Amino acid sequence: MSKRSRILVVGSFVMDTISSTEIFPEPGQSVIGCSYTTAPGGKGANQAMEAALLGAEVTMVGKVGRDSFGDRLIESLKQAGVDVQHVMRADDGISSGIGNVMITTKGGRALSNRIIVIPGANHTIKAEEVRFLEHEIDQYDMVMLQLEIPMEINCIVASFAKKRGVPVMLNPAPIAPIPEELMGNITYLSPNETEAAGLLGCLIRREGAPITEEAIEGIKAAMKRRGLRKLLMTLGDAGAMTIQDDQVIVRPSMRGIQAVDPTAAGDSFVGAFCTAKVAGLDDGEAMEFSNMIAARTVSLMGAQPSLSTLDQAISFHRDAGRDIKILEKVKEILK
Repeated sequence: MSKRSRILVVGSFVMDTISSTEIFPEPGQSVIGCSYTTAPGGKGANQAMEAALLGAEVTMVGKVGRDSFGDRLIESLKQAGVDVQHVMRADDGISSGIGNVMITTKGGRALSNRIIVIPGANHTIKAEEVRFLEHEIDQYDMVMLQLEIPMEINCIVASFAKKRGVPVMLNPAPIAPIPEELMGNITYLSPNETEAAGLLGCLIRREGAPITEEAIEGIKAAMKRRGLRKLLMTLGDAGAMTIQDDQVIVRPSMRGIQAVDPTAAGDSFVGAFCTAKVAGLDDGEAMEFSNMIAARTVSLMGAQPSLSTLDQAISFHRDAGRDIKILEKVKEILK
């Protein structure tokens, strides 16, 4: 990549504790599970790691606890090549973030997941701790944000980026109301279709049905009301789409993927998309690339353990007989 091809991620660290079961327990019910594991995660850390594994020069800003989980969360990013010099430690007694992940499975395939996030240190980031970015943010070509840290921090960082002309990607998860000032300072909003419906207050599509022209016009109107310039929306097995003004671009999802665990699929998609955009790809190419990276993520268990290098993604799709031209194109750019 060129010297200017750098990504800044300001976001969360979460240690995922993952349980799989064939049936989610009802209130007051206990069930026998299938498996249990732990894996470093957090939307910010996942996205930072994916971008770094794919070849971007990534800096992470966030906070962990003074505990063994914090040590492991930082080390995981260091091993992936992420610059962690701006990762902070919380005061004594405040734990690192925890994600309690429950996955239903049938015949070895993941069906759905439920996640409870306990923010811990992530919610103790203070405004004064990110003020240094005001004078450093123009060193980066993209800023990535999510909603697992205080909204105030996202607003501050996005305002710094907007003033310096640095594009901002906001992944609005877990879903929360987005202040007008933040919406006006981001370049891309990247929700899934459920999050998009809640944030924009409009119908996206009926379950199992394609998005209609009427729904797209409703989305455009909602974007205009909210002052949103560009929407990058994931649609599960229907793929992904971008909407900006009158331009709508759709790219289908990968077929023939054996889904094992959907955890971090959205994060790998967003991290890959930002890496592709920084590398100079257009929105359509970036979505095609990101769909291929996310497809490998869902085929493996855990958050960060399922994230891909370019070589891993190329091998995965080549072995399945799929067209890998877009992966090879990005590899050629980033080498």
